[in-house]
Amino acid sequence: MNASATIVQSIRTVLRQRGMTYRELGLALGVSEPTIKRDLGRRNFSLHRLDRICEVLEVSVTELASGTAAPAPSLSQLSLKQEKALVRDPRLLLVTYLLANDWKAADMIATFQFDENALLKILLALDELKIIDFRPPNRIKRLMARNFSWRREGPVHQFFLARVAPEFLHAGFDAPADALHFVGGTLSAASLARIKLSIAQLVEEFEELARQDCRLPLDIRDGCSALLALRKWEFSEFTRLRRKR
Repeated sequence: MNASATIVQSIRTVLRQRGMTYRELGLALGVSEPTIKRDLGRRNFSLHRLDRICEVLEVSVTELASGTAAPAPSLSQLSLKQEKALVRDPRLLLVTYLLANDWKAADMIATFQFDENALLKILLALDELKIIDFRPPNRIKRLMARNFSWRREGPVHQFFLARVAPEFLHAGFDAPADALHFVGGTLSAASLARIKLSIAQLVEEFEELARQDCRLPLDIRDGCSALLALRKWEFSEFTRLRRKR
């Protein structure tokens, strides 16, 4: 297999590993899906286009040419040590969140209050924690999946309960795109299982849309969050009014 064929095959392999479609790659590059298919089919694209493909897929030309492109990020949960480090320094937590959502270094510097040197120190710290693979000046490869989960009852979970959730819920939820619904009722085990499945499907849809939209320009995207929860529970004031069994 010649070099061009190896590169094209490697691109297709990495796309499968990333779970990325030709349409999504084209969207990230600013071209149509048919253009991507034609270029790969004919093995006919410019060096500039190849550089942009490498940037989007977070691989090097050398890795593509040798067929050794790294697999997709697979870290589904951070360690206790990693979470403690993120909670101790909100800047590390912020940059981890931004990288999980495919922010570029230039966008971080333009949007938040740290310059190139400050961001460099943060990236080096995340590299030492093995949350990313950072090769200065600007090669950043995530080692965690975009939808990685926090540890149950871990440092970030406790931080979320103490700081994030109260601030998130302390709002009017009256903007056009906002939604807040709190519902309660008595459900059977089968109905609870059905609702749990529906929540899982909604989370999956949110993640898929976030993965697609992260390729869009930053100025047409807004940060947003959804809090979905379900458990067997009764308000304590109601429980106190129950008859004693």
